[in-house]
Amino acid sequence: MSTKPVVIRFFAPVIDATVNALTSTIDQKMKQGIEDFIILISSPGGSVIHGLSAYNYLRGLPASITTHNFGSVDLIGIVLYCAGLQRLSVPQARFLFGGVSAQFRGEQNLNEKLLEERLKGLRIDVENIAKVIAANTGKSTKDVTDAMAEGITLNPEEAKSWGLVHEVKSELFEAGSEVIAIQAQQQPPPQPPRKV
Repeated sequence: MSTKPVVIRFFAPVIDATVNALTSTIDQKMKQGIEDFIILISSPGGSVIHGLSAYNYLRGLPASITTHNFGSVDLIGIVLYCAGLQRLSVPQARFLFGGVSAQFRGEQNLNEKLLEERLKGLRIDVENIAKVIAANTGKSTKDVTDAMAEGITLNPEEAKSWGLVHEVKSELFEAGSEVIAIQAQQQPPPQPPRKV
């Protein structure tokens, strides 16, 4: 059996389908006896609930997880990145912090109580994200919430001094490693109208 870690290339938004693909892939490989994983991440962010769930799941596994930023890790993608006990980044990468927003559908009417609940939910999301990042960087939750509010961007060296990155490294994995790709499903091209 190979002693090399399984490499998972997560080049996708953090959404239901991609997080399910990531956790299912790891589950399947763990059943085969694999305990070492490298998750290569380049993500524009996505869903708070899916990012926090993925982080908690990966951190709770009896496995060794290394995360490696190979492009841009943005917003909730930083929480997913924090799941690595060892966190690496290529030299030409970035980390973008940002706030949490709520989407309103159509002409949805919200009364005062619903607005207060929505706002409370946003504050809890910000707090949970800040707690994860603070716990993994040594920064205070206030430092993290300030970074989120300001929408700061860190290069890998700045992220290293922040405690987010452990090592800046160009090499992603060893030759001969198994690599599994996870990406968002692309929409099929539109079909021309059929003539009858």
